[in-house]
Amino acid sequence: MRSPWRTLVPREILVIGASMWVVGASYGAAAHGIGLAWWQVLIMACTVLAGSSEFVLVSVVAAGGLPIVGALAGLLVNVRNFSYALSIGRFLRADRTIFAAAHIVNDETAVYSAPHRDPVAARSAFIVCGLAVVVSWPLGALCGALVGQVIASPEALGLDAAFPALMAALAIPALRDPSTRWASVFGGAIALATAGFVAAGLPVVLALLGIPLGRLLTRRRAASRLRSTSGTPEGVDA
Repeated sequence: MRSPWRTLVPREILVIGASMWVVGASYGAAAHGIGLAWWQVLIMACTVLAGSSEFVLVSVVAAGGLPIVGALAGLLVNVRNFSYALSIGRFLRADRTIFAAAHIVNDETAVYSAPHRDPVAARSAFIVCGLAVVVSWPLGALCGALVGQVIASPEALGLDAAFPALMAALAIPALRDPSTRWASVFGGAIALATAGFVAAGLPVVLALLGIPLGRLLTRRRAASRLRSTSGTPEGVDA
């Protein structure tokens, strides 16, 4: 018999929370390395709640750039959350809670809730995953900031590899959907083709073009199969 704890907090959520703590610790140590105090790191982790944009800020400042430039670059990277919100909005309640929900729209909550077709199940998955991120990311960032003087080069430990590994594990079930699968292929190709030629963070944003391309290809393939099944020649209206 499955325990209530396993029902409320699935194993995947525990893995997500642990992974976010590890990546948050890496970010906290890196932020400490550019001179941020522990309370500044904690405030950023709680208010921004977007690891990629925070890592971009740290990278820009560490390279000698102005903090405002790093902040703007982080905002640019987070443009992808707009598409996440469009997907998540289908199961959110249209009341004041939507403002709190908007705060936890990120890679993890979008990917974890995407496979659920039932609105109630999708909303529950989104909230539980969001709470895990809200708790684990700031705590990880705080721990990383406090021990930052010990972990002088967090990248040498490979902690930053936990984030892409986590996202890959979460995305695999969603690839069963043909539209999602082709969107990932097109998006990955666009990101690889533009990397090194555009500003840092832009390849991720440009990869969003894979979503409409994937949907278009999926619809055309479905229409082609329908025509071949019905025996209607292509280019001739039924």
